[in-house]
Amino acid sequence: MSNQSEFLILLIETYAEYRNLKGSEVLQIFNQNNLIPYIQDMYIQYHTEALQNAFDDLDEQLGLSPKDQNDFQTVMR
Repeated sequence: MSNQSEFLILLIETYAEYRNLKGSEVLQIFNQNNLIPYIQDMYIQYHTEALQNAFDDLDEQLGLSPKDQNDFQTVMR
């Protein structure tokens, strides 16, 4: 498995924990919003910074407020 693939898995799992979701739910959200290619493009930046920076960026890409759990009801539709 490549470092980029390992990082993608790590990011999905830690973002799921951050948002109190299952990894499968986060994967579904990322797929629905075409974020997997975006995350792959951001790999160099994301893996050299604090994960919180990636979380904040992903929240922004999804149109979410930081840590606003209610926003996920809209994203998951």
